[in-house]
Amino acid sequence: MSKSIEVKDLNIYYSDFLAVRGVSMSVAPRSITAMIGPSGCGKSTVLRSMNRMHEVIPGAYCEGHVLLDGEDIYGSSVDPVNVRRQIGMVFQRPNPFPTMSIYDNVIAGLKLQGRTRKSETDEIVERSLRGANLWDEVKDRLGKPGSGLSGGQQQRLCIARAIAVEPDVLLMDEPCSALDPISTLAIEDLMQELKEKYTIVIVTHNMQQAARVSDMTGFFNLKATGEPGELVEYDDTKKIFSNPSNKRTEDYISGRFG
Repeated sequence: MSKSIEVKDLNIYYSDFLAVRGVSMSVAPRSITAMIGPSGCGKSTVLRSMNRMHEVIPGAYCEGHVLLDGEDIYGSSVDPVNVRRQIGMVFQRPNPFPTMSIYDNVIAGLKLQGRTRKSETDEIVERSLRGANLWDEVKDRLGKPGSGLSGGQQQRLCIARAIAVEPDVLLMDEPCSALDPISTLAIEDLMQELKEKYTIVIVTHNMQQAARVSDMTGFFNLKATGEPGELVEYDDTKKIFSNPSNKRTEDYISGRFG
């Protein structure tokens, strides 16, 4: 559990349009990496490429390599479904399955794997909900719909669903953007606990959040409208926010643009 990710010379396309160009970055196991930058610069596109979610979009594809502990997830013999089991994803807005109970939301991925033995699922539900710091709040209403929870609770339910299948990596696409400050703090605290077991990559528009939670930060930008996005700078978070190497990074961090 918890593996490294290495992105090498990644070009990402939507049909003929080159959306992101030449991304290379290494993500260490049991760390949190934040991707920051203005809207439209390709952060979420890169994130979705890390577990082959990008190619679900018609006409979308990648050139280059994404290595999970040295194995290229875009290799010809690699099953994308298995990749997405190993590299889980939590989206911007909480998306529990509305007609499912809290219990069934957590085990949704297990059912796809044919793991339905109740003694096993009971244990996994409790472990996953505890892992998402949600067990004590919902243990007496596991049969109630997940959609009945608050926004922050729903997002933690989605995290529980993601970790129930025991992935190696967790990708989070602006997981706090739809949440109130108290729920945001709870998710940030949870990330720090989860990185003891998982490799985490997060996209965030909140630079303070990136500074608070991450070990490494990548700043993405594009040179002009219609140009491909690119990774301008990737370094230790403290260095990015105190002494960036690139003036474009410094201008963004200091609020001169974006």
